[in-house]
Amino acid sequence: MSSYKVFAINPGSTSTKIAMFEGDKEIFSKNVSHDAEKLKEFKEINDQFDYRKETILAELAKAGVSLAGVDAFSARGGALVNVEGGVYAAEGKLLEHARAGFTVKHPAMLGSQLAAAFAGEYGGKAFVVNPPDVDEFTDEARMTGWKGIYRESRIHALNQKEIGIRYAQKCGKNYEDMNLIICHIGGGISVTAHQKGRMIDSNDIANGDGPMAPTRCGQIPVKDVIKECFSGKYTEKQMWDRVSKTGGLVDHLGTSDAREVGQMIKDGNEYAKLVYDSMLYQIGKTAGSMAAVLKGKVDGIILTGGISHDKYVVQYLKDMISFIAPIEVMAGEFEMEALAAGAVRVLEGKEKVKQYTGEPCWNGFKCMP
Repeated sequence: MSSYKVFAINPGSTSTKIAMFEGDKEIFSKNVSHDAEKLKEFKEINDQFDYRKETILAELAKAGVSLAGVDAFSARGGALVNVEGGVYAAEGKLLEHARAGFTVKHPAMLGSQLAAAFAGEYGGKAFVVNPPDVDEFTDEARMTGWKGIYRESRIHALNQKEIGIRYAQKCGKNYEDMNLIICHIGGGISVTAHQKGRMIDSNDIANGDGPMAPTRCGQIPVKDVIKECFSGKYTEKQMWDRVSKTGGLVDHLGTSDAREVGQMIKDGNEYAKLVYDSMLYQIGKTAGSMAAVLKGKVDGIILTGGISHDKYVVQYLKDMISFIAPIEVMAGEFEMEALAAGAVRVLEGKEKVKQYTGEPCWNGFKCMP
């Protein structure tokens, strides 16, 4: 077993998850909270860098954890052009784009910067593992009925890839040799076709696509959305919020907590059951479409994410889609483990580190007139 020491970094809106690993064993973890009022003082996300770094170091000092001797600092990263999956060196153009927030403005853009800074101070390598910018779609998966509007990969790339690798290892195979459907069921829901190590199609978890989710609307008839936009009842921001923050279970039932919805159902709330079952129905329906994408050649279906702990959810989906392929439940999220595992694969020579060029892996259809 590898004894490489890896420090994983995953910045969120108001906190930064950190964890120390020795090989595949987590020896320390902490969700470092950042003062919301303090964060408001910073005009730009990059301005939070020193504050977040100091807060992380203070938490490590409090716990008696040292960064000396760490072999790799591994971050989720983000704000990059679309890239193929893999482990990237946190250096050069990658850091330049992260600082600029090249594609989005989200605290994830600080991950690579923190990893590089810690590596510079304490030694070791700095990596970004399967960032949110991973996009491996086929051309057919991108096309829509409006010229100029194309589907992009916005999914739980880090957790999805890790789950695929873990499942393949459990089967005694390589992830790159299997066809899988992975359903990440949590605050966001992504249902993805993995073909021989590439995520070739999925629903867009950010822009209104696929199943409804606890806070997200999922796919809705476009004409009705247009009517709502011009109804005068909502501002542009409110409409955006209805897509990704106040849609789904929140809009129907006033909560994003699946456990609360489960209690409503136990208490006899028939509407809650209808809404929840409809969400699960849509997940199964999307999984079926991914089976078609893989032409029926599916080695396994994996349910992951926090809501996959719910036995009701698992049974509903087994009843609906187990005819496609065997269903495996790997509930929860493995993002921190994925960051460590990616770094270790590179350090052990099992995977080659990639260099970020700043050139998108997809920049339009080559055959377009």
